[in-house]
Amino acid sequence: MKRFAFKMQLKEGYAAEYRKRHDEIWPEIKELLRSSGIYDYSIFFDESSNTLFAVQKQEGNISSQDMGSHIIIEKWWAYMADIMVVNPDNSPVMSALDEVFYLE
Repeated sequence: MKRFAFKMQLKEGYAAEYRKRHDEIWPEIKELLRSSGIYDYSIFFDESSNTLFAVQKQEGNISSQDMGSHIIIEKWWAYMADIMVVNPDNSPVMSALDEVFYLE
């Protein structure tokens, strides 16, 4: 099991919409994540900086951010592009975070 943490940037004023879209996340996304070995996945929001902080556990070396070749992920990224800071391919601008402490 591996833990992977990263941050992304939400555009100003879209916190409620981001939450709504994730409350209604597509079942195909959940299934793809689970079948790829991604689980215990959480996203937190820092309102003061519009920063999204995500952490997930992985079986294997694939994170959710490595799945851009899947058509459902491409569609999801396009769906989210209007409310997030994204790259030209609509993938979220993401910064991986190094783990410096862990208490099990």
